[in-house]
Amino acid sequence: MDKRDVLLDVSRLIWRLWRGGLPTGIDRVCLEYLDHYRSRSRAVVQRRGWQFILTENASDRLFDLLTRGPVSFRRGFVTLALTAFATARRLPAEQGLLYLNVGHTSLDDPSLGPWIADTNVRAVFLIHDLIPILHPEFCRPGEQARHERRLYNALRFASGIIANSTATLLDMQAFGAARHLPMPPSTVAWIAAPPIPERVKAKRFDRPHFVVVGTIEGRKNHELLLKIWKRMAETGGPVPLLVIVGQRGWEAESATAMLDGATELRANVLELGRCRDEDLTAIIAGARALLMPSFAEGFGLPVVEALELGTPVIASDLPVFREIAGDIPTYLDSSDASAWKDAIRSFLMDCPERMRQLDRIRAYRAPGWTTHFKIVDNWIETLPQ
Repeated sequence: MDKRDVLLDVSRLIWRLWRGGLPTGIDRVCLEYLDHYRSRSRAVVQRRGWQFILTENASDRLFDLLTRGPVSFRRGFVTLALTAFATARRLPAEQGLLYLNVGHTSLDDPSLGPWIADTNVRAVFLIHDLIPILHPEFCRPGEQARHERRLYNALRFASGIIANSTATLLDMQAFGAARHLPMPPSTVAWIAAPPIPERVKAKRFDRPHFVVVGTIEGRKNHELLLKIWKRMAETGGPVPLLVIVGQRGWEAESATAMLDGATELRANVLELGRCRDEDLTAIIAGARALLMPSFAEGFGLPVVEALELGTPVIASDLPVFREIAGDIPTYLDSSDASAWKDAIRSFLMDCPERMRQLDRIRAYRAPGWTTHFKIVDNWIETLPQ
C-alpha cells in the first residue's frame, strides 16, 4: 500500500449520491480523481463548517461505496457513518499533506481557510468554470455571490489551481486581477469524456436525428432549438427528430413549458431525462450532428465525445469550444436562430460543410485521463512543500 499522503475531499460525491441525482460532468471528474488517487488517499468530508479526516480503513470503505454508485448508498453510508465519524480527526498527525478538492465542495465555507492553515496542507483546487459570476442570469438566485466566495477562498488559500481549460484559467486570472488577489501556481489539464466502447452500434430512429446533451437549463439554450423544431413542423416538409438527453434544471421555464405544451413538438422531440452511457453513445454515434447552442460553457464534454465518435458538431462560437475542438465544428452565433435552422436543414443531407467536418474528424484525438493526470502529477511535484 502506498503512503497515504493525500487528503481527498469526497463531500460532493456523498451529497450527490445521497440525493439520488444522476452524475454531472463535475461528478465524473470527482470519480476519476477518486480512482486515480484512492490508494494514497484518506477521505475528507465537509459538512456545515466541520471537516472530518477519516481513518484509512473508513476511507477505503467509503471509497467502495462511492464507486459502487447509488445502489443502497444511503443505507451503506449511514452504517459507515456510525463508526467512521466517531474515529475521524479534524487535523492530521502529519505535516505537508496534499489536500485535493476537485468538485467546488464547500469552497465558499468561511471555515475552509482556517482549516487549511491549521492542517498545514498544500491545498489544490480544480476550477471548472466561472459561469455563475460571468453569467448570473442563467444560475439560481444567490449562486453568483456563492461562487465569488469560492473563488476568493481558492485564490487566497490554494497552494495551486488546476483549470479544466485555458478559457477557465484566463477567466480566473481576470477575476483575481480585478480584485487585486494573488494568483497561485496554476496549470491547465483538459478533462476527458467517458471511454468509448470498442464497438459502438449507432442508434437509428424512424428518421434522421440530431442530439443535444446536457441539463435543461437556461444557458444551454434549448429554447432556440425547440423554436426551430416548432417552426419546421409548422412550415411543412421533413422534420428530423430532436433527441434531448438531460435532466430538467433551472432558469429554463420557457423550454420546459414548450416541451410540456407545444403540440407541434410531441411527434418530433424525444426527451430522455435518464439515459445510460452506452445508450447515449449510440444516440450520438447515429446523429446527423450534435447540437451545442450554449450561451456559456466551462468545457463541453459532449463536443469531445461526439468528435471521438465521428459525429459532426454544430456549436456556439465559444472560446472553450475552439480550444478543445479547433476548427472542426460549425460555429454559429448562439442567438441567430435563422443560421441554426439553415445549418440543421443542410446537415440532413451530406452538404459540403458536413463533409468537411467528417474529413477533419479523422485526425481528431480526444483528451484522455492518462494525459490529464500526467500533467497534474508532474505539476504537483513542483509545488512548494
